[in-house]
Amino acid sequence: QVHLVESGGGVVQAGGSLRLSCAAFGSIRSNNDMNWYRQAPGKQRELVASKSSRGNTNYADSVKERFTISRDNAKNTVYLQMNSLKPEDTGVYYCNFRDSSMTTWGTGPLVTVSS
Repeated sequence: QVHLVESGGGVVQAGGSLRLSCAAFGSIRSNNDMNWYRQAPGKQRELVASKSSRGNTNYADSVKERFTISRDNAKNTVYLQMNSLKPEDTGVYYCNFRDSSMTTWGTGPLVTVSS
């Protein structure tokens, strides 16, 4: 099994920045994907960014050029640097881990962006 430990989140003014981190512990397979999802109030959960252990990266159109996902494979940790934050970025951000045998979700830090 895999255990995810997330940190970051908080309240920030529009235009500001936050950095989220998520570390995976346990039986980690070398071939895996670590992803960030978010869920805004009253909306469905959506994929924000993903990065595989092989380096493949994907972003939602709404965050391109503002958010950067990175990972440290040696530490099994993924980061999400969020710049130029907008009020519509507000939501619960969930770390997600996937490999060939399991999917694991983090508890979801809350990010609130005020006008």
